[in-house]
Amino acid sequence: MLIRALLLVLLVARLVAAQPATVTEADYVIGDFRFASGEVLPQLRLHYRTVGTPQRDSSGRVRNAVIVVMHGTGGTGAQFVGPGFAGELFGAGQPLDAAKYFIVMPDAIGHGKSSKPSDGLRAKFPRYGYQDVVRAQYLLMTEGLGASRLRLVMGTSMGGMLTWVWGETYPGAMDALMPLASLPDQVSARNRAWRRVAIDAIRRDPEWKDGNYTTQPRGLRTVAQMLWLMGSNPIIRLKQAPTLADADRVLDEYVDAYMKTGDANDILYAIEASRDYDPKPGLEKIVAPLVAINSADDIINPPELGVLEREMGRVKQGKAMVLPLSDKTVGHGTHTAAAVWKEHLVALLTATEK
Repeated sequence: MLIRALLLVLLVARLVAAQPATVTEADYVIGDFRFASGEVLPQLRLHYRTVGTPQRDSSGRVRNAVIVVMHGTGGTGAQFVGPGFAGELFGAGQPLDAAKYFIVMPDAIGHGKSSKPSDGLRAKFPRYGYQDVVRAQYLLMTEGLGASRLRLVMGTSMGGMLTWVWGETYPGAMDALMPLASLPDQVSARNRAWRRVAIDAIRRDPEWKDGNYTTQPRGLRTVAQMLWLMGSNPIIRLKQAPTLADADRVLDEYVDAYMKTGDANDILYAIEASRDYDPKPGLEKIVAPLVAINSADDIINPPELGVLEREMGRVKQGKAMVLPLSDKTVGHGTHTAAAVWKEHLVALLTATEK
């Protein structure tokens, strides 16, 4: 009986630890936000999710550890609250224990519940780039939430790219950096090619009507097809679709689901936003310890290019990790499978503990 009771206690403890912490959602509005293009938005709304409780000093500044987790193109902060991410990181005793850390997951400009073209401005929405996204997030953290020093800045895919920009633009603002599924170089070659296919599919579709469409242009289907193609690895896709008929069915199901919620202007802006991304010239500006994690089966950031390893030598305290192909990696999407790489996060946090 005693053994059974102890096993029950251990089981309950594990279940409790695995439960994601409570998520709170809110908006921060920046007045007269000026974009790098010179355009001004009278009110820029940044939506964000938080886990944990901020601990403030007498001046109101947040003093407990603050984490910023940034999502990929077309995503939102909501992708981090499920079992594959929050369930591995935010629970009791886990690497980003919400009882210790105050975790912030913003929706980037143009995404989720933040200000975006589909809110009404459509193609009149300011042309934003990654520099604009990072500056807005910095204002959210410092002026909106009162967090002038960040324990960690990390992100996945586009969020990984934003992490590099954070490190260069605000080098003294964080203790550590972890970009996932990204490269410290401008978008080019195959990465640029799939983006151009998606961009051209929308812009050259007569139904797009310069962004003033009444129904979603057919080009949005091509965008969805490209996202399906680039988002996983060939092994998984073959398991999902081992025959020609299966491939057509799986792809059609994905595209049909995407068309129910996707918006052509929103995804067009989001993809084009990478045009100003080029951290390579300023890598020496990064001073915080940085661990960049990619996976060998990521066809958007293929390891055979050698970009990550080559450029990491210019980051003062930088380290590159390429996860080998395994039954746990899922191509580009490995960035959100926290169980695969969280040991490296633990090592980074331990090495930068003060």
